[in-house]
Amino acid sequence: MDRRAFIIKSAAFLAGNFSVSGRFSRNADAAIPWAKTKRIPGIAIIIDDIGYSRKRAWQFLKIGTPLTFSILPQLTYSCELALAIHEQGHEIMLHQPMEPYNLKNHNPGPGAIYTRDGQEQIQHIMDQNIRSTPFVIGVNNHMGSRFTENSDKIRPALEVVRSNDLFFIDSRTSGRSVAYKTALAMHMTTLPRHTFLDNSTLQSAILARLNQLKRRALKYGYAIGIGHPFPWTAKAIARFASDLNPSQIKLTYISEVLKTAKTDR
Repeated sequence: MDRRAFIIKSAAFLAGNFSVSGRFSRNADAAIPWAKTKRIPGIAIIIDDIGYSRKRAWQFLKIGTPLTFSILPQLTYSCELALAIHEQGHEIMLHQPMEPYNLKNHNPGPGAIYTRDGQEQIQHIMDQNIRSTPFVIGVNNHMGSRFTENSDKIRPALEVVRSNDLFFIDSRTSGRSVAYKTALAMHMTTLPRHTFLDNSTLQSAILARLNQLKRRALKYGYAIGIGHPFPWTAKAIARFASDLNPSQIKLTYISEVLKTAKTDR
């Protein structure tokens, strides 16, 4: 059985066991005159760190709103969850582990790439991770504060993303990241995240970040937030989604935000 047939068959099986009821301008934040368009501003929320736990993924699937899930490679449930999440109609990204500062206390996990790696090694690992993640349409970095600051290392990693016709979202784990700028120079489909949602465990703080995204989307037409599979994050997103007026603003998938940004640049 070839890989595609295996994925299709596996997705059908898992659905029965896991069901739930270019190039952009360098000014990525140029304001869009939304009063002159008919499009509804959109917020894309990426849920990182998927692959460790079915239960933690399940709590977000139950919300019933468009979310994009970024899958860590080579974990116990990485492939299974990618298949099941896709079956529910959500988008899948690869959450590519990259070298952070302070490796002693921050292990990026399996499938990571490091500044000590040569170009061939970086590209081999990236290619393996992409191929092992079913239905992947894009990549963002997991950790990577050191790696994304190194233009000589991030470029070969991005070459693999581009050669697989995927987009790249810079998680911006470092204020000195050159990943987004490099991806732009390579004529890739790319954007940076705007807000991390859950640096605080307080639901009020997460809701404040979500409302920050809302204001940004109303001004620029789109916004990108990154959250993590915590119960407090799921509760805050569910509450935020229930309060949105769909005629004014919407939660949407990252691919739709990328299309909006590309159209209006």
